[in-house]
Amino acid sequence: MSQEPIVSLRGVTKKIGRATIIDNLSFDVPQGEIFGFLGPNGAGKTTTIRMMVGLMSIGEGEIRIKGKNVKSEFEQAIRHVGAIVENPEMYKFLSGYHNLIHFARMIPGISKQRIDEVVSLVKLENRIHDKVGKYSLGMRQRLGVAQALLHKPSLLILDEPTNGLDPAGIRELRDYLRQLTRREGITVIVSSHLLSEMELMCDRVAILNKGKLVDVKLIGDFIGAGDASQTFLIEALPSERALAALSDMEGVGAVHRAPEGLEVTAERDRIPEIVERLVRNDIRIYGVRARQQSLEDRFLEMTGGEQIG
Repeated sequence: MSQEPIVSLRGVTKKIGRATIIDNLSFDVPQGEIFGFLGPNGAGKTTTIRMMVGLMSIGEGEIRIKGKNVKSEFEQAIRHVGAIVENPEMYKFLSGYHNLIHFARMIPGISKQRIDEVVSLVKLENRIHDKVGKYSLGMRQRLGVAQALLHKPSLLILDEPTNGLDPAGIRELRDYLRQLTRREGITVIVSSHLLSEMELMCDRVAILNKGKLVDVKLIGDFIGAGDASQTFLIEALPSERALAALSDMEGVGAVHRAPEGLEVTAERDRIPEIVERLVRNDIRIYGVRARQQSLEDRFLEMTGGEQIG
């Protein structure tokens, strides 16, 4: 029996004036995964997240978190959620620790032990007693995550958490979120414009465009999707003769020069025939490898090349 999704959207629509911002959105977020939310500027990512956490009213349809309806059972639904929408807000004149104490007082049952646990989880032990005004952006992001985890949520929602982070900070956040899902069993929904980072971070992604769901799939299925033909990089010399030998070959879709060799579009089953033809033409082959389509390639293909944001 399949596990109930932690988040379920059914027919969610949001209009502002005459404009339809979110159009009949339906998808599920499985438990224990990092779920990526992608889309061009104005696609409706932040609007959807705001509706999930109660910062914006739901027009039509329903959103359920752990089976509870966000519209009619808000308190029961939101108790399972920790979220950072846009930038985490902290008191810069207080230490990281006193910020956490301040927020803990708003939630019944948060012990000093739990505060120490989340500080350890986000690896801020050495700086937690420094004033937040001295923190780097990456440290403030980690403190924000610690705050969101205080009440042991089942679901963590992060809207653009990598904004302003340097590469080391982005990698650190990515590793930390993956650790959270594995060790704590927490589900993470993350919105980001960094496609290469989402490819490394997420188990599954949903792509929105103009308020509509384009598709939702496991990362491996997304970058493996498309036509039966694949692009292969063939390192062969002399390259001019290799290009001529393959340019009129039946079953080869396209042949292009590339810095590393030739890019050849064909079905995988045709590779032995391609190699055989090159050998017959006294062309030396140094390597053949599939060039896997990236998440960025698939995103641009599915959204018509619109800029992500």
